[in-house]
Amino acid sequence: MEKLVCPHFSLGESLTKEQTDFFDAKGFIVFKNFISKEQVALFLQEAQRVERELIASGTTVINGTPLKYGLDDDGNKMIQRMCFLSQFSPVLQAFFEDNRLKSLLPLLTPYQGRIGLNEKDGLVMNHYVRTQHSKFSQMGWHTDSPRDLFLGQKIMPMLNVGIHLDDCPFDNGGLRVLPGTHKQSMFKLLFGKKYFVDNRPDDREVGFDIEAGDLGVHDGRLWHRVQQSPNYGDASRRRVMYVPFITGVVKVKNEKTKMPFYHKFMNKVQ
Repeated sequence: MEKLVCPHFSLGESLTKEQTDFFDAKGFIVFKNFISKEQVALFLQEAQRVERELIASGTTVINGTPLKYGLDDDGNKMIQRMCFLSQFSPVLQAFFEDNRLKSLLPLLTPYQGRIGLNEKDGLVMNHYVRTQHSKFSQMGWHTDSPRDLFLGQKIMPMLNVGIHLDDCPFDNGGLRVLPGTHKQSMFKLLFGKKYFVDNRPDDREVGFDIEAGDLGVHDGRLWHRVQQSPNYGDASRRRVMYVPFITGVVKVKNEKTKMPFYHKFMNKVQ
C-alpha cells in the first residue's frame, strides 16, 4: 500500500483537460484548499449545532435514513453519521450554489447530472473517531453503486463529493482507493470484495495526505474504504461531509420514505 503523490489541483469555474483526464484514468481527484479555514470552522459549527438539536429531539431517522449514534470520550451521545444535513442549515444549503461545485457535473457526461441534496442520503456528515466508546472508526471496502440495485433501479453513474473538515495525513488513516476500478466489470463491482466487512489492506490501494478544506471526488463505482487511525481520541478525528452528484430518475426523499434494508449493513461498520 502506498501514498499517492497527487497533482495539486485547484478547482475553478470549469475543469481543465488535465483534471478530466486524471479523473477518467483514476476514478478520483483531490482539489486542494477548496474552502478556507474560516469556512471549515463555520461548517463544523453548523454541523455541531444541528447535531445538538437532533440529539435533543431524540431523532433517529431522517427521510428513511438512520442516524449512526455513538459515544464520545466522556460517554455522552454523539452522532457519527448524519444525513440530509443541509436541510437543517441555510449556510450549508447556500454553499452548494457555488459554481465551482457545479463545474464538476461534466464528469458525469454524457449523462445530465445534478447535486442530490434531497436524494439518496443527501449531505452526509461522517465523524470518524477512535475511542473506547466509538462505533465509527473505520469503514470496510465498498462501492457506492449497488444501492441502486437494492432500490430496484439500474446502476447509474454518480460522484461522491467530499469536503474535508480535518487534517488527515496518510499515516493517520483515512480514505484508501483502488485506482481505475470505476471501469471494472459488473461482476467485480458486485463481488470483488466483501462489502463493508472486509477492512484488509490491498496491495493496489493508495491513500492521501488530506488537509482541512480539501475537496475529494470519486466515482461511485470505485472500490474504496476508510483506514482506522492508529491514534485514539482527538488525534484520530476525521470529519468529512459528502454529497452525491447523481444521474437518472429524480427520487426525492421525505419524512414518508421507508428505510432501505441496505442501511442495516452500516451496523457492521465500527
